[in-house]
Amino acid sequence: MAVTSLDVPPTSPSASRAIRDRLVPPFLGSRLWGWLGPLAITIVAGYLRFNRLTVPGGTGPTLDAVCKVKGGPTACVFDEVYYTHDAWSLYHHGVELNLTNNGAGYIVHPPLGKWMIALGEWIVGDPNFTSTFGWRFMSAIVGTLAVLIVARTARRMTRSNMLGCVAGLIFSLDGLEYVQSRVAMLDIFLMFWVVVAFACLILDRDQVRARLADRATTTFGPYGPRIGMRWWLLACGAASGAAVATKWDGAALIPTFAFLAFIWTIGAKRAIGVKKPFMSTLRRDLVPTAAWMVIVSIGVYIASWTGWFLNGPKYAYDREWANGRHSDFSFIPESVRSLWHYHWEIYEFHKHLSSYHSYRENAWGWLFDARPVLYYSAYPHPPVSGCHTGGLGCARVIYNLGTPAIWWAAIPVMCFMAYIICKRDWRGTALLVPFLMLYLPWLLQFKRTMFSFYALPLLPFISIALALTIGYLIGPASASFARRRAGTIAGGTYVLIVVVMFFYFWPILSARTVPYVGGWVDRMWFHSWIEQNGS
Repeated sequence: MAVTSLDVPPTSPSASRAIRDRLVPPFLGSRLWGWLGPLAITIVAGYLRFNRLTVPGGTGPTLDAVCKVKGGPTACVFDEVYYTHDAWSLYHHGVELNLTNNGAGYIVHPPLGKWMIALGEWIVGDPNFTSTFGWRFMSAIVGTLAVLIVARTARRMTRSNMLGCVAGLIFSLDGLEYVQSRVAMLDIFLMFWVVVAFACLILDRDQVRARLADRATTTFGPYGPRIGMRWWLLACGAASGAAVATKWDGAALIPTFAFLAFIWTIGAKRAIGVKKPFMSTLRRDLVPTAAWMVIVSIGVYIASWTGWFLNGPKYAYDREWANGRHSDFSFIPESVRSLWHYHWEIYEFHKHLSSYHSYRENAWGWLFDARPVLYYSAYPHPPVSGCHTGGLGCARVIYNLGTPAIWWAAIPVMCFMAYIICKRDWRGTALLVPFLMLYLPWLLQFKRTMFSFYALPLLPFISIALALTIGYLIGPASASFARRRAGTIAGGTYVLIVVVMFFYFWPILSARTVPYVGGWVDRMWFHSWIEQNGS
C-alpha cells in the first residue's frame, strides 16, 4: 500500500516547500556574494602563488641544463629532480624513462600527477622543459583552484557565504599548501583531486535530497521514489580514481566516499518517510554507488597508464614481463598481468622504504609541524642584491612549513567534529571520516621514510572544520546578541592570527632575502626546525 510522509495532502505546495527546506536548507545571503567572495580570495591566492614562481630557478637550452638531472639538483626543488624528468619523458614518449640512460624507468608512483606537470609545459609552450615556470605552472593552477573549491564546498555545507569565505581564506593561507603550489611535486595534485572528489560528494548529497524532496509529495511504496542518475557521484568516482592515479594514498577515498554516499541516501529516504530506507538503498542504490565509486575509479586509474600500455619494453618497465610466462591466470591478457606484476614491485618498494633522511618525519608529528622539510637554502652576504646586513649575512630559504595556527588546531577541531556527530550533525561525519581514513594508516607506519608534506590531503577537511567550528561559536540567527558578538570576536581573532602568522613566515616559504639573525633565526621557533638538526 502506498504511503506518504506528509500530514497534509500530497499536492499541497506548502507541504512540498516544507519538506524541501528541511532536506535541502536554503542558502543564507546573496547568491552573487556566494561567488564574489570566494573568487576574490582565490584571486589573491593565485597572485601569491604565481608571484616569483620561478624562484629558485632559471632557464636553459635543455631540462638537464636547468635542473642538472645527472649532476644533482640546482634549480630543482627537492623531488622536482625526479618529477620534472618523468614529466618530460611522458611528454615525449608517453612513459617515464630512466634518469641516467633514458631506458625503461622503474617508477614508484602512478603517472597522472606527472602528466599534469607535462600539461603545464604544453600550455606555456615549453616542450623541452627549459624553464622552471613551465613545470611549476600546473601546481600553481590547481593549488589556486583548490581554494575556490574549498570555499564553495564549505558554503554549501554551512549555507553561509561568510563561513565559506572563512574556510577558503584559512586554506589559502596555509604555508604547506602555498609551498606545494609552487613546486612540481605530486602532493598538490593528490590534494586537488581529493578536494574535487569531496566537493562532488557534497553536491551529490544535495542533489539526492532535492530529488527525494520533490518526489515526497506524491504517493510511493515501501521502497520510496527512485533517485535517478547520480552524475555528481559518478564525478566523485572519477576524481577519486584521479587521486589514486596520482598517488596510491588516494585509494582510501573510494570506500570512504562510497560509504558516506550510502548512509546519506538512507538518511534522506528516512527523512521523507520511506518505510524501509535501508533495504530500499541496498536494493536500488548499492549497485550504482559501487559502479560509480569503484568501477569508474578503477577505469580512470587504468586509463592513466595508457602510455605504458602503448609502449614497448624499450621504454615501458616490465611491459612484457608476462610474455611467455605460464600462469593460472593465462586467460588475463599478458599486458594486464605485466602491469599487475609491476604494481607488486611498486608495493614492495613502498613497504620496505626505510632509508634515513635528515628531514623524515613520522606521521605522529605532522599535525604539530614537528619537522618541516627544507626545500631550498642559500646564505648570501653583502653586496649581494637584497642583502643589506653586516658580516652575519642573509638567508634565502624555502621550508614547507604549515601555518602553525591551522595545524595545531587540527586535533581539537577534529575532536569537536566527533562531538557534533553525537549531536547528529552530518557535517562532522563528512569531515572527520575522510580525515581519519587518510591519516590513520600513516600512524601505523613506524619505520617507513615519510615527510610532513604527506599530510597535505588532510588540509581541506581541517580548513572546513575550522570554519564550521567558528559558525558554532557564533551560533544561529536566533542566538542572543551577546553570544553572537562573543563568537564573532573569537572567530575573527583566530582568522586574524592565521593571516598574521602566514605573512610572518612568508619570507621563509618563498625564498625572500631576510637577515640571518633577526630574520631566519627568529623564525626557527623549535630546535627540530633548524636545518642541521636531522630527525
